[in-house]
Amino acid sequence: MEEPSLRRRREDEKSIQSNEPKATNLQKEVGLISGICIIVGTIIGSGIFISPKSVLANTESVGPCLIIWAACGILATLGALCFAELGTVIPKSGGEYPYLMEAFGPIPAFLFSWTSMVVIKPSSFAIICLSFSEYVCAAFYLGCKPPQVVVKLLAAAAILLITTVNALSVRLGSYVQNVFTAAKLVIVAIIVISGLVFLAQGNTKNFQNSFEGAQTSVGAISLAFYNGLWAYDGWNQLNYITEELRNPYRNLPMAIVIGISLVTGCYILMNVAYFTVMTPTELLQSQAVAVTFGDRVLYPASWVVPLFVAFSTIGAANGTCFTAGRLIYVAGREGHMLKVLSYISVKRLTPAPALIFYGIIATIYIIPGDINSLVNYFSFASWMFYGMTVLGLIVMRFTRKDLERPIKVPIVIPIFVVLISVFLVLAPIISKPAWEYLYCVLFILSGLIFYFLFVHYKFGWAQRISRPVTKHLQLLMEVVPPEKDPE
Repeated sequence: MEEPSLRRRREDEKSIQSNEPKATNLQKEVGLISGICIIVGTIIGSGIFISPKSVLANTESVGPCLIIWAACGILATLGALCFAELGTVIPKSGGEYPYLMEAFGPIPAFLFSWTSMVVIKPSSFAIICLSFSEYVCAAFYLGCKPPQVVVKLLAAAAILLITTVNALSVRLGSYVQNVFTAAKLVIVAIIVISGLVFLAQGNTKNFQNSFEGAQTSVGAISLAFYNGLWAYDGWNQLNYITEELRNPYRNLPMAIVIGISLVTGCYILMNVAYFTVMTPTELLQSQAVAVTFGDRVLYPASWVVPLFVAFSTIGAANGTCFTAGRLIYVAGREGHMLKVLSYISVKRLTPAPALIFYGIIATIYIIPGDINSLVNYFSFASWMFYGMTVLGLIVMRFTRKDLERPIKVPIVIPIFVVLISVFLVLAPIISKPAWEYLYCVLFILSGLIFYFLFVHYKFGWAQRISRPVTKHLQLLMEVVPPEKDPE
């Protein structure tokens, strides 16, 4: 394993955050600007270009639609502030995983990592890359639908490229995120400014009687929130890389507040822009809202919109890969996945095995084709774990009073977030029961079988198989285990 080289590396390289030498642990390479870019870049992806139609379809009028978008931003901010307290009380990477471990023990933490690693995270990564691929291919297949083989191959190439970039360097992944975040803010600015210009010219007829015919049923409102919050998903992504944040006590809450506030403002203004050039009926009939907007406002330069939407989706995919790889890394470190997944590249100081595993699973999800319906039903599991995690914050206020809390939110905020999470989990099931929700719950619970067989009891035959695999992967990939868990 080139011990002299590794020793020299530890002696010579200095940490950006301190004067201590670097070791084979994750390094503090992410500052405030990069943190904001990760939040903005992960949240603003394909959601804002797809969800407006779904939110409007459930609210059925402009006024409630805009209120839902603002309310979703507020809820995302409150949830992220709760996670900011958790991130400073338990300064470990991995998002919900270490918080559930500390509050409720290994079983809920394992079920979260099981669900996230096998379905939620990689399928989301795959769909974002498929969205990117479809936008790119559309430019070469004008007037017809691109072949699925071409779309899938390009999506797989995007996954390979993004995984490679993040496995090579933390800094490179951050720089790529910053560049694509800037690119997606360009298309957001184009849409917002164009909409404000049209609004200033007197195109306000779609905002008149904006609450007329509004849908007020609990089921419709819950589904509108569901679709709006899907576009905000990613508000907790910075907690997956807490160990790599410089000065997390300051930068974590600042990045959350600044990043989500920026996203909320962009989302509301983009919806206002859509309604300045499209009636609600036209928006609902549009196959691609942003493309329709571009055709009406930017022609003959309307090609700019699909190009920058592609940039937006690839940036979101990069942010998702950057953060989700850390979840797999932490689960491996805790013994809830193969130990090799907790290893760190000697040369790159990145969780390369975890990232490669994540990329492989995401590529597998591309093969079947359309998995949007599967992900839609599994996405409610995200709010199940969000609520459980914030509940853990409340529990630890009483069971772990000894923990230092550099950030402490008022107790009413986590209570409110837990209640909303319960509502969001139950409302779609009550309003429109479907067997898929039951399948999702059964899949989550099936993780218990793997936990007791391979984690809790650790059967000898499984250990005999995993040890040589781990050894060979360690030699092949030039990775080593972290020296110790962060305290």
